Amino acid sequence: MKTFDIPEFYKSPFISKVKAARKMEDPRKRDFTPSIVDFGELEISLARHFGFCYGVENAIEISYKALEENPDKQVYLLSQMIHNQEVNADLEDRGIKFLMDTYGKELLPLSILKPDDVVIIPAFGTTVETQQELEKLGVKVERYNTTCPFVEKVWKRAAKLGADNYSIIIHGKPSHEETRATFSHSKESGGAMVIKDMTEAHLLGEFLVGKRSWSSFDEVFSARYSDGFVPERDLQKLGVVNQTTMLATETQAIADYLKGVMLSIYGEDSYREHFADTRDTLCYATNDNQQATIGILKEGADIAIVVGGYNSSNTSHLVELCEEVLPTYFVQNEHELVSKDLIAHFDWRKKENKQTNGWWPEKQKPRFIVTSGASCPDSVVDRVIQKLLVFGEVKTSIEEVLRTRFVKQS
Repeated sequence: MKTFDIPEFYKSPFISKVKAARKMEDPRKRDFTPSIVDFGELEISLARHFGFCYGVENAIEISYKALEENPDKQVYLLSQMIHNQEVNADLEDRGIKFLMDTYGKELLPLSILKPDDVVIIPAFGTTVETQQELEKLGVKVERYNTTCPFVEKVWKRAAKLGADNYSIIIHGKPSHEETRATFSHSKESGGAMVIKDMTEAHLLGEFLVGKRSWSSFDEVFSARYSDGFVPERDLQKLGVVNQTTMLATETQAIADYLKGVMLSIYGEDSYREHFADTRDTLCYATNDNQQATIGILKEGADIAIVVGGYNSSNTSHLVELCEEVLPTYFVQNEHELVSKDLIAHFDWRKKENKQTNGWWPEKQKPRFIVTSGASCPDSVVDRVIQKLLVFGEVKTSIEEVLRTRFVKQS
């Protein structure tokens, strides 16, 4: 796989060594068991896969290259390049200006752009409408378009579904940049609608089998479907694609459920004409990180620390997986670990910041699960681990531990 030139300050010598050792042992990524680093006073259980994915590293490389190659031009980011506050803040400190916030609200009007300005398209991509507006202004976006290849893969799959007269069901968070972009591209080739979870999939199923009247469809899915969409007509053929950062298992469960609904309506002989198999839209990195989290949870621990941006969808899903098994804290950096008694963290369900006292495990040698989202630099995870080592009064250096005590959980 291609390697990217990303700034050294986003890397961690410690984590790089652990990842390199695992890659050498398991180049095909078949082993999802964690890496256990025994510090004597405590253990750190690192997920097999975490941190920057292909799409994020690609976006970071292109963004910094845009700054380097255009020292005399104003460089803009269409919106947050990725969902990580440190990365976005650093780019802003270097002179990049943001045109929109994460929800698509204008921070600066696009009308201020001149043809020679540099505009970076973020890893999430952008809507067809926004791209057309930029093109009308004479802005050339092709050179610094950081749209993740796996997001573009979803768009291509959606285009094929539309060309074959299937309506496109998008599993995603309706307000997320990527979902908005995927919806925009999908409706170019066919009918499209967004559902956010399995509950909404079941609601859709009730319409399909006649348990709910089509007349109430708009009450449930208002503003979630494309113009001219007639559900009783357009949902006779459908396929499922996803926002690539959603839980892969949930996307697959939704697709399997809707497949079952179409099977019940049209029968074994005909349902394939009404339901398209779209397994190939699942992002490998999202799936690897989620499988690695499931793998680490099987080995047991006392507490989980998940590091990443609070508006990061893929990170929140790792938190969701961990919360089902053990106490879990979602932090954005080491500063949230205030003391051995107090931790600041984020409740992704309620979308609010919290503080918890007495979070440190009361045992002689606690084990901490540590992982992070696909947009979180390893350097931030490293600093979180360093804080844990300070609180745990660890006496040996990381270098010594890596040399003498690092073992792969069997």
